[in-house]
Amino acid sequence: MNSSTVRSLLVRGMLAGLAAGLLALLTAYFLGESHVDAAIAFEEAHSAHHGMDMEPELVSRSLQSTAGLATGILLFAVAMGGIASLAFCFALGRVGRFGARATAVVLALGALVTVYLVPFVKYPANPPSVGDPDTIGKRTLLYFLLLLLGVLLAVAAVIAGKRLAPRLGNWYASVAAGAGFVLAVGLAYALLPTIDEVPEEFPATLLWQFRLAALAIQVVLWSSFGLVFGELAERVLKPRPATAQAPARAAAAVQ
Repeated sequence: MNSSTVRSLLVRGMLAGLAAGLLALLTAYFLGESHVDAAIAFEEAHSAHHGMDMEPELVSRSLQSTAGLATGILLFAVAMGGIASLAFCFALGRVGRFGARATAVVLALGALVTVYLVPFVKYPANPPSVGDPDTIGKRTLLYFLLLLLGVLLAVAAVIAGKRLAPRLGNWYASVAAGAGFVLAVGLAYALLPTIDEVPEEFPATLLWQFRLAALAIQVVLWSSFGLVFGELAERVLKPRPATAQAPARAAAAVQ
């Protein structure tokens, strides 16, 4: 690809990220915010029951659930779209005989697995009142360590699959590479420490619903990005011929 095409795909990747972010924002607002409010209500009731004072609220809850939520999701989605579009430029033609749409979808699904699902299974999202503030640094470090490990293992699996393909064929090479990826992730799960800081009184149903909503937001974000960006990339790489303009130009030439 030349630099002009890469720039065009970068812009479209950011626009696709914005579109996906808007869908994820709607999902987060209508599906997740009610669980956040319920968790905050539990935290307030728990603090009052034990005679503990709540820390003063620096940002109002209404601002957090509207402008704050929108800013966080949309900025992340646009940045993610730009990075994913550059990864698409590198991956196109290198991960199989896929067209632009299929490559974008495969890339988005791969990102969903490696960037979110791999660390999420070991260290799932928690609502307010769950987690010790003193361990937030440790938990953040472990989460991003597992995220980075998931990306590196996915890249290694792709390279291994390509090298095994001439000997095993595409199907068995893909199965072997996928099995190696799962095995390596499972080994990482076993070696990394487990963190369980859920209060005993916290409702299990609320915790499950919150984590399910967090997962749904990411599924909407990545799947919609893959579909939207795939369509935009297809139009850039394979522009439609201007067949409708040809008769008009011929008629003008005759006149």
